[in-house]
Amino acid sequence: MPTSPITAFAEKVLDKFSNEITDQVFLMIENNKELLQNYLEIVSNEGLDNVNQTLGKKVKEYFKLENLEENQNPKSKLIKSYTVHKGPSK
Repeated sequence: MPTSPITAFAEKVLDKFSNEITDQVFLMIENNKELLQNYLEIVSNEGLDNVNQTLGKKVKEYFKLENLEENQNPKSKLIKSYTVHKGPSK
């Protein structure tokens, strides 16, 4: 049975979102005053690399994603790079 145009579009959108999800999480933190304050407090106690790596791993686990490559050009100013993901295998 052929894939419907709606299903194909939904999969395209979700694949793109999965690729950028870690960057989007950090952008959300960056643009939310309460989350940013909490993030900075945790970073001061736990260290930047530890916090960012843990958040990245949690994103992968929570959404059951698979790792692809590293993106060295994130939109978020909170990270220097992030792992690009793909959604769970169907």
